[in-house]
Amino acid sequence: MKKAKRCSVLMLCAAVSLSLAACGPKESSSAKSSSKGSELVVWEDKEKSIGIKDAVAAFEKEHDVKVKVVEKPYAKQIEDLRMDGPAGTGPDVLTMPGDQIGTAVTEGLLKELHVKKDVQSLYTDASIQSQMVDQKLYGLPKAVETTVLFYNKALISEKELPKTLEEWYDYSKKTADGSKFGFLALFDQIYYAESVMSGYGGYIFGKDKDGSYNPSDIGINNEGAVKGAALMQKFYKEGLFPAGIIGEQGINVLESLFTEGKAAAIISGPWNVEAFSKAGINYGITKLPKLENGKNMSSFIGVKSYNVSAFSNNAELAQELAVFLANEKNSKTRYEETKEVPAVKSLANDPAIMKSEAARAVTEQSRFSEPTPNIPEMNEIWTPADSALQTVATGKADPKQALDQAAETAKGQIKAKHSGK
Repeated sequence: MKKAKRCSVLMLCAAVSLSLAACGPKESSSAKSSSKGSELVVWEDKEKSIGIKDAVAAFEKEHDVKVKVVEKPYAKQIEDLRMDGPAGTGPDVLTMPGDQIGTAVTEGLLKELHVKKDVQSLYTDASIQSQMVDQKLYGLPKAVETTVLFYNKALISEKELPKTLEEWYDYSKKTADGSKFGFLALFDQIYYAESVMSGYGGYIFGKDKDGSYNPSDIGINNEGAVKGAALMQKFYKEGLFPAGIIGEQGINVLESLFTEGKAAAIISGPWNVEAFSKAGINYGITKLPKLENGKNMSSFIGVKSYNVSAFSNNAELAQELAVFLANEKNSKTRYEETKEVPAVKSLANDPAIMKSEAARAVTEQSRFSEPTPNIPEMNEIWTPADSALQTVATGKADPKQALDQAAETAKGQIKAKHSGK
């Protein structure tokens, strides 16, 4: 999965001074003096270190320290930190998905960050919220992603694009013949299905008055969620989706059909921009369609962040580095190198970023989307929900029966694994 970054030299100086101010005058000066000759280790995402090369060099010069950058798959960095952190071979700064934050904090793997509100306010509300646990901050967003609609311009023009999911259903009925298809999506997975279910009033967790998730309030089987699941089931029932896009291999089948020119449109994410381009597909990208009730399909906002390891021996300096890497200027530079969409609010309309169709689509879709829940209880939702949706897709259960069972299973697992919190 992928994202991007932003802007000006003056802002670079501003962001550095903000990060120093976050520690207070005395702390920042002592951090500087004690940092001389130190080494910080940063775990960056695979093939993404080019995006922070200049920022790292500037930080090294400013603080007279050495920063070692190691590339690791970002979704598995917390897994490695569990072993390497206590052994003293882990990073000072790492990058991770926002939905892993709650679990990592519960396990004591991350350091709370103490940065001023004006630094936090640089980022979109959804992205900074993904880094909060119990009203405390544990990371700074560096990139965001959402699912979007890819369409094959050789099969359908922008003007012909159906505006609603129901219109895509009608379009698919006219075009699907068993070997070629209209619209495809992985609706047997909650990550994608939530886009429809939430549009009718479904939700993963309800929220308390302070905005925090309430794991005892599960909405994957409410009336709206069931209605959304019934709509998605129609695509499978009537052969508008091939049988092969159910289960673990579904994503491979869906992507292959698109790159082979056998699907007019699919729901995917910006992580596939490069792959689809290399496949030679003349594609367009836009936000997800609306539903018949007038609401736009939602999606989960994925957030990549910079976080400080709880095992860092130089946590103050590591925090300064995280703030520096995620500031406006370095975020824009990172975008230019990686094409990962930045989380900085002021860059949402930056011409250099908005000229990218993928960035525009992600930015627009983000308006209708929410962060993937970052509390540990979310781990108990994925499997039961996916299993239920697969029985719906294959016609083995009706939506209400399947989703009721999923909610019951999730509640049981939450009670068994998280009630001692």
